Amino acid sequence: MNRKYEVSLLLIRFVLGISFLIHGVVKFQSGIGNIAGWFESIGLPGFAAYVVAIIEVAGGIALILGLGTRIVSSLFALIMIGAIVTAKWAAGFLGSPQMAGYELDLAFFVMALALAIAGSSLLALDGLLSAGKSKRAAA
Repeated sequence: MNRKYEVSLLLIRFVLGISFLIHGVVKFQSGIGNIAGWFESIGLPGFAAYVVAIIEVAGGIALILGLGTRIVSSLFALIMIGAIVTAKWAAGFLGSPQMAGYELDLAFFVMALALAIAGSSLLALDGLLSAGKSKRAAA
């Protein structure tokens, strides 16, 4: 792949990874039980809050490191679809004074979708690990 595209995907991977990592950490810091209660108030099972927060933290770290980029990005895309449909759609694109809209969620969705489709191998541990496996298999 052209180097400038790889650099672009790397930037998206880093920003998306950092963003999800921070969102996941905040869920735990603000009291994951409260988040679980909010999930239940909008009709989702409370345990889903734990699943989402763990995916956000672990997936954010994985994206930053370049581990399982396509899988993690696919999970992030699903989370963003869920957030838009269940929580943000009613508020509209820009939202209201009471609630944010889905513009950021949509941007995260598209970023995750781009990484799920294209991957990102520049400065990714996946590439180092697969290169190591190739060398061992050739020996």
